[in-house]
Amino acid sequence: MTAVDDRLQAWDDAQMLPETFEDIAALAARDEEGLCFELIGGKLGVKRVPDAIHEAITMWLLRQCIQQKPQWDLHTGQGLKVESYRNGRARPDGTLAPVAHFVGRTVGEWADPDGVLMAVEVTLRDRDTNQRDRVDKPRAYAESGIPVYLLIDRDRREVSIHSDPQDGAYRDRHVVAFGKTVALPEPVGIELDTRQLLEWTEGAAAPES
Repeated sequence: MTAVDDRLQAWDDAQMLPETFEDIAALAARDEEGLCFELIGGKLGVKRVPDAIHEAITMWLLRQCIQQKPQWDLHTGQGLKVESYRNGRARPDGTLAPVAHFVGRTVGEWADPDGVLMAVEVTLRDRDTNQRDRVDKPRAYAESGIPVYLLIDRDRREVSIHSDPQDGAYRDRHVVAFGKTVALPEPVGIELDTRQLLEWTEGAAAPES
């Protein structure tokens, strides 16, 4: 167990303020490179270094978004202030927004989610995936008013699309198995052919160059 793991265990039962989180995350990042710290529901969490397939999927989605909607950017690693009172801190694997949307809007590492079109997560196959990506993140992004939450679920080999945020929850959830084409709802409005995702998760093909 690393020093960061020890700290996370010690803080697991504490309800943390955003300011405290930001201080702790900055200190811990100096000790452990490549870790992504988040604050959801008052709890400190950490996302491990992505593996090769995770990175390939993120870049695949980035290309799809730019090709179909060149007026938008898919940011990777952009910090967002989330939840009802912006007390949470999240780093989606992808944040879809108009080109240059965050210029002049970001204070430090964290931006307000207003104007964000979609948040994206790709599962990491770690022990926190179920709670973080399937429970906590949909709630946090819905409370923030982000219109669409896209979960690319490698374990279940499916794409889960959450939309229509109301009263702190997404009212609509649509699940499509890898290998099929899925239409993302407005304001995103693009189609994704997920056959490549199926090939990668089955280990049948190497990522495209």
